[in-house]
Amino acid sequence: MIAIVLGTRPEIIKMSPVVRECQKRKLDHLVLHTGQHYSYAMDRVFFEELELPDPAFKLDVGSGAHGEQTGKMLTGIEKVLTKQRPDIVLVQGDTNTVLAGALAASKLGVRVGHVEAGLRCYDRSMPEEINRVLADHLSQLLFVPTNVARQHLAKEGITKGVYKTGNTIVDAVRQNLDLAERKSNVLHRLGLEDDDYLVATAHRQENVDDPKRLKGVIEGLQRVSDELKMTLVLPTHPRTRKRIEEFGLRSDGILLTEPLGYLDFLILEANSRLILTDSGGVQEEACILHVPCVTMRESTERPETIAVKANLLAGTNPKVISEMARRQMRVRTRWRNPFGDGRAAERIVARCASKRKRPG
Repeated sequence: MIAIVLGTRPEIIKMSPVVRECQKRKLDHLVLHTGQHYSYAMDRVFFEELELPDPAFKLDVGSGAHGEQTGKMLTGIEKVLTKQRPDIVLVQGDTNTVLAGALAASKLGVRVGHVEAGLRCYDRSMPEEINRVLADHLSQLLFVPTNVARQHLAKEGITKGVYKTGNTIVDAVRQNLDLAERKSNVLHRLGLEDDDYLVATAHRQENVDDPKRLKGVIEGLQRVSDELKMTLVLPTHPRTRKRIEEFGLRSDGILLTEPLGYLDFLILEANSRLILTDSGGVQEEACILHVPCVTMRESTERPETIAVKANLLAGTNPKVISEMARRQMRVRTRWRNPFGDGRAAERIVARCASKRKRPG
């Protein structure tokens, strides 16, 4: 049995092709949802839109400090794995769910497969960097999206069990874009025209929990919207909206919306002129969709997007955000997609199926 452990919006999206591939092959599998993202808009709507089956197990852990949240997940995941006894546990990315899933499986002697292994930004102040490093060192199967990720692992002495598969986000974008075009009317709802608006996201802890940095982000987005004379849409993570209000920040000129479903957001990305974000997954999606991107961070674990000129780093200084946005508005968008051919899930599941009954 393959146990797929997930808990956040990006994990649902990126593991959806893996779930579909398990279904296609009629493999024994289960989905365990930790509930790290727990609201309808950030969780349930994604299963419905992507036409995925309900998780077999839901822990409903919810929010909390890192230790508290991870500890609750560890306890709940361990109970499920002890009862279900899977051959392999698959985790994806860099969340607390990933760390808890990998640690619980390792303690029980269950193989761990890390999807999107080998990513590094080399900034240990980011909780995500700690999670991804620990998950890699706990895993027996490391599914790297690119050669760069493979090289990162080799520098840390990890060479066994490493497989280059491409990134499942390519699979997800390709599988769901047609569905989104049929189902979504988000541009009409928001009064937007193709290629005549900007999209932004902001949710990283180091940005939204720091008053100075969040102020820089919001002022930078305002400046970009004003200078380019284009509507800027900011689907607002609950944490971000709370901090904007708590810090007394003005968001004049920015179109704040509630969190969007994946299909709506995919359409919003695909038809935008420029994307500004602090999300790793959005950097990837922008690159795949050939929409220029500006990343409002000092570093990125997706350097491949920089290499093909799809993305620029801006930090949170408003002037730099504005400068990078103007530069990206002029970039040619015919770059090569560095994240694979859309068959990552097929390779991952095939490898897991071949490993299920073999001793570690």
